[in-house]
Amino acid sequence: TGLAARVLAGCTTGAVAVACAQPTDVVKVRVQANGAMPDSGRRYSGTVDAYRTIAREEGVRGLWRGTLPNIARNAIINCGELVTYDLIKDALLRAQLMTGEDGAGGGTQPGTVPVPAVLNPWLCPTDNIPCHFVAAFGAGFCATVVASPVDVVKTRYMNAGPGQYRNALSCLLALLMQDGIAGFYKGFVPSFLRLGSWNVVMFISYEQLQRAATLAWTAQS
Repeated sequence: TGLAARVLAGCTTGAVAVACAQPTDVVKVRVQANGAMPDSGRRYSGTVDAYRTIAREEGVRGLWRGTLPNIARNAIINCGELVTYDLIKDALLRAQLMTGEDGAGGGTQPGTVPVPAVLNPWLCPTDNIPCHFVAAFGAGFCATVVASPVDVVKTRYMNAGPGQYRNALSCLLALLMQDGIAGFYKGFVPSFLRLGSWNVVMFISYEQLQRAATLAWTAQS
């Protein structure tokens, strides 16, 4: 699959996911900020109350507050994850930096049926779990670097009170004037740890499930 197709797939899936799940994300951000406030200043008593209060005070559109920056964030993260994972993994495979016996290659292992070249560890011992781990962790770091500014703006905009910012652009400019470029990378380490661990679990699970499904299909054919 070409680079353009990977980028398009990442942007499309990010936009569709946001369109469906934006209200949940808005409520999550509001409730998290609400929990850090003293009891007397809390606006919501729980998750359901947050949905009701936002819809009552800001209208149904309030549940989709920050949709555009969130689409940009998800598109950037998805592109960063999918594209950089494949690039890092391909580079590791070409350099043969990861060796082991649990990888994926091609040919026929003694005592087994022939399997496709991407599955047999006897001919490609570098396509293994350590390779997937390093590629996934690297993809998480790259995605965090490019998406952190959008993520910070999205969170601040969704958590803002009615009328505090005219739009996402005014929120971005206010953040830039107040905190400078460094403000766009607030919370970088926890964001990286969250996104990096998510990538490791997602990509390793994907690779293993894909391998198991292909082996099962090959054994039956």
